[in-house]
Amino acid sequence: MAEKRQDRQKSGARRGAAFVAPQHQVERAAGDFRRGVPVRFRKAQAELDEAGGMLFFAAETIGDTALEGLRRGNDYPIVMLLTSARASTLKIGLYTPDVVGIELEPGADAKRILAIADPARDLAQPLKGPFRARRGDLPRASLAAIRLTKLAGLLPAALAISVDEEILRATGGEIVAIDAEDVLSFEYDAAHSLQVVARARMPLEGAETCELVSFRPADGGSEHHAILIGEIGAPGLATPGPVLTRLHSECFTGDLLGSLRCDCGDQLRGAVQAIAAAGGGILLYLAQEGRGIGLMNKLRAYRLQDEGFDTIEANERLGFEADERLYDTAARMLDLLDYSSVKLMTNNPEKIRALESSGVKVVERVAHSFPDNVHNRDYLKTKAKRGGHLY
Repeated sequence: MAEKRQDRQKSGARRGAAFVAPQHQVERAAGDFRRGVPVRFRKAQAELDEAGGMLFFAAETIGDTALEGLRRGNDYPIVMLLTSARASTLKIGLYTPDVVGIELEPGADAKRILAIADPARDLAQPLKGPFRARRGDLPRASLAAIRLTKLAGLLPAALAISVDEEILRATGGEIVAIDAEDVLSFEYDAAHSLQVVARARMPLEGAETCELVSFRPADGGSEHHAILIGEIGAPGLATPGPVLTRLHSECFTGDLLGSLRCDCGDQLRGAVQAIAAAGGGILLYLAQEGRGIGLMNKLRAYRLQDEGFDTIEANERLGFEADERLYDTAARMLDLLDYSSVKLMTNNPEKIRALESSGVKVVERVAHSFPDNVHNRDYLKTKAKRGGHLY
């Protein structure tokens, strides 16, 4: 009877999965990571040639109860997955590309795991290691697990543990199973599935003739917005361009709160006024807080900057790239608005390269900078000196 019930559960899970697109499953998995719930990656076990199954957790959200349950009657070690950038900070040997796996000591609790993952805790908990990195190949799912933590807005660190089939059966099929490649292609797929959802007239201070156009990806994820500034049909907004364009990544602290630690608020409001004065153009407002690492991790980076690290060093110590932003989304938005060429308001050469690689012709770079202040002076110098920004 029990075996038949299990068979029905598996059959129902397979039929249910047919109604859920891979992107939606990735969204669910990211949400589960945020809640401290594990996920499974199909084929991960086969890549390691091990029996049973493999569960992955986000290092930031796993709790002691889950750790105790994993260790109870289970002889497999818990492997912590870190990015190469974070592993370098911890002086761990880089024997595998992109992601490094270390075996946790048997008694490591959730507090210990978070201390390893979060460099903002390094001063308070400096004694870590020595760690022994795995030298053998890690499954493709390891890279996907790190990517999933980033999609969830968490620290880029995960846990992987092999478990017996008995433990998996005890979950009753509640743990979502996804493909690593769906995670790794998620942001690209989301960008290319963007569609216009709504648009309306919206007068702004400094530019009273504007239209706000909002976009949403097929997975129902983060929404992005375009502000069309000027009269529709006027030369400044003529398709296919070149149209004066500003790519602006959202910044809660600068755009809304008026933070002086960055120049984002000045750039946003200044771009609206400059585009209006030029006779029209577009501002694309992209949901990529903190250069793509999210607000919580940006605040962690601020804490590291207060300890003396510059903005690039802070991101890398957290385990991120210096800049995690992608611009396929911007290219898709321009395409949906029927623009194929732009005059780009930017000081960042990477934005030019990214747009052109996505098929948008950048015919001119328009300088876009504002005076510094005592709070953001070093930040702006770092962007110029180490980030290659032009002024």
